[in-house]
Amino acid sequence: MATEGLNKSTSLPPYPQMILEALDAMKQPEGANKSFISKYMESKYGEMPAGHMDLLSLHLTRMTDSGELQFLKNNYVRAGLDAPPKRGRGRPPKPKDPLAAGTIPAAPRPRGRPRKDPNAPPAPKKQKPASGPPPISKTGRPRGRPRKVNVQAMTDGVEA
Repeated sequence: MATEGLNKSTSLPPYPQMILEALDAMKQPEGANKSFISKYMESKYGEMPAGHMDLLSLHLTRMTDSGELQFLKNNYVRAGLDAPPKRGRGRPPKPKDPLAAGTIPAAPRPRGRPRKDPNAPPAPKKQKPASGPPPISKTGRPRGRPRKVNVQAMTDGVEA
């Protein structure tokens, strides 16, 4: 890798080793942020290579993804037995109540609309009303939106 070549040519230890040394030097349970780690490395090893912050960010994300470090509250913490568990994104699931001994868990409910019973008798068909004027409701008006009035026919009737 190119990053390892940089470390060997300038006689620096590998970045993961320097990061872990900085975290151990901090001796704080909440860990250290990226700027503290960088300042510690510069104070201990002197001149750092060009692109030091990019290399540091790269190695910190790699170590976080691999599980060596944990990123909590903008600080990096060494992952260990006493470290808090890493949480994923979103709301955590509700804790499940343990079942009593000898009970069988219920089957999950099927999703969607239930299927029709193939043995059920067919439903009676609705009869169509006789064609004619639209049905009038209890209010005395027909259902739906009223028809548009043709303005052209009204103006022709007035002029004639």
